[in-house]
Amino acid sequence: MARTSTPPPALASGSLRVIALGGLGEIGRNMTVFEYEGKLLVVDCGVLFPEEHQPGVDVILPDWTWMRDRLDDVVAVVLTHGHEDHIGGVPYLLRERPDIPIVGSRLTLALLTAKLVEHRITPVTVEVEEGRRLSRGPFDLEFLAVNHSIPDSLAVAIRTAAGLVLHTGDFKMDQFPLDGRITDLRGFARLGEEGVDLFLVDSTNADVPGFTTAERDLAPAIDEVFRTTPRRVIVSSFASHVHRIQQVLDAAHAHGRKVAFVGRSMVRNMGVATELGYLKVPDGLVVDIKRMDRMSPHQVTLVCTGSQGEPMAALSRMAGGDHSIQVEEGDTVLLASSLIPGNENAIYRVINGLIDRGANVVHKGNAKVHVSGHASAGELVYCYNIVQPANVLPVHGEARHLRANAELAIKTGVDRDQVPIAANGHVIDLHEGRARITGKVEVHNVYVDGQTVGGVTETSLAQRRTLGEEGAITVVAIVDMDSRRLTEPPDFIAHGFEHDTSTFASAIPAIEKALAGANERGVTDFGGLERLIAREVQNWAYRTHRRRPVVIPVVIEA
Repeated sequence: MARTSTPPPALASGSLRVIALGGLGEIGRNMTVFEYEGKLLVVDCGVLFPEEHQPGVDVILPDWTWMRDRLDDVVAVVLTHGHEDHIGGVPYLLRERPDIPIVGSRLTLALLTAKLVEHRITPVTVEVEEGRRLSRGPFDLEFLAVNHSIPDSLAVAIRTAAGLVLHTGDFKMDQFPLDGRITDLRGFARLGEEGVDLFLVDSTNADVPGFTTAERDLAPAIDEVFRTTPRRVIVSSFASHVHRIQQVLDAAHAHGRKVAFVGRSMVRNMGVATELGYLKVPDGLVVDIKRMDRMSPHQVTLVCTGSQGEPMAALSRMAGGDHSIQVEEGDTVLLASSLIPGNENAIYRVINGLIDRGANVVHKGNAKVHVSGHASAGELVYCYNIVQPANVLPVHGEARHLRANAELAIKTGVDRDQVPIAANGHVIDLHEGRARITGKVEVHNVYVDGQTVGGVTETSLAQRRTLGEEGAITVVAIVDMDSRRLTEPPDFIAHGFEHDTSTFASAIPAIEKALAGANERGVTDFGGLERLIAREVQNWAYRTHRRRPVVIPVVIEA
């Protein structure tokens, strides 16, 4: 994450500027800003989900501080598809300017609009579909169908006098998609013939050889789960993974089971997908969760959130026994989604908790129950060969993914000097047919914690980690300020330490010794004495318990 910035020069006349505010060097919070003739076009505005070392954080937003004073220059936000890592930040951006036009496909806008109800925001939306062209300010936009793990995904071509840009969004090249909607390679080739000056390409699977497995190939493994499970089937998936949930519904229907959705986002999104016809639900298949209590376990399928081990999601709470649905011996839990880097420990903790409760857990590590929604190396090379771009900017991925994607482009003939590998905050200028990094704007993690946005800092997160891992001790000391002596033993109020009168007995002599030397150190005020006590108690805790707790000293004059 950038901590310093090198401001880019003024944008040269006739040049296009690209500013990456998220999604580079990470899996999530994708957000790219295009600047031309003083106007800004935003492509995607997603969130990143927190890791274990970020306790209490709900989501992490892109940092759009750089453009905050220029929000009136934003002509539109284009959304490539409806996953949270591409739309989850939109409500927070619209809080700052509610009338920004939001451009996207039918399903994408429906998922966003349903989400915005909770934020009490009515968006200005512009619905588009593949094949449509649309002008917004100086940007001429063309939309192309791409296949992904959610319906209605789009790539976007952006035309200005500075050149033609093609942004793939998240995509793969499934030749037998469940909805029959394939990636528009003919459109990619047509744009290649026109001349793509800058190609922004999804990097998530760039280090995976070959071609991504077709979604249909999962059917046998999913069917086996439903055929062999003696009790309930509990499926965990992303709440927007319509294609995967369609396969679950088909299998449940084939084996005479009813389905209930669990979790607010799952219920909301599947309701939207069903209403718009993207999810095909046989009559009577989906029922209210309350009906499940009256049904035999072998007739029950539950579809819930929590596939990434999120602490408050339904599956994590089931694994910990803290949910109204109790996992029992003979249940099968199917984790039907990917393992996002950084979530490994949380996911395996959930898996172990479910197994301890007697469940059979089926996941991508022991069965073919998940395929990626992203193009592997073979597909990316295919795209480079048909588009033949002048410049390539790898996007959407960690450093290893971006680097692998860059090498693929170079192997197909793109000049190495015209494949910039950027990080969040980097500014890339397309000038006279060449793309290069010209500077960097300062970006940080913007944490959403409850109702606060940006209030949590790296320092406060470090304090939370210390509290959670090392504990906290409050020391109340009554001191004779003339003699610098304790008038009575101090009180210790601790979290994370054994509650016993003897626990802190050996800390008292250390405090007394520190107070006795206060005059020699020139410490005479309350604040100085409190800092002295805090340091001594921290040193004592490390010597005695090998821990470094947060120490809160309170000195009271006798």
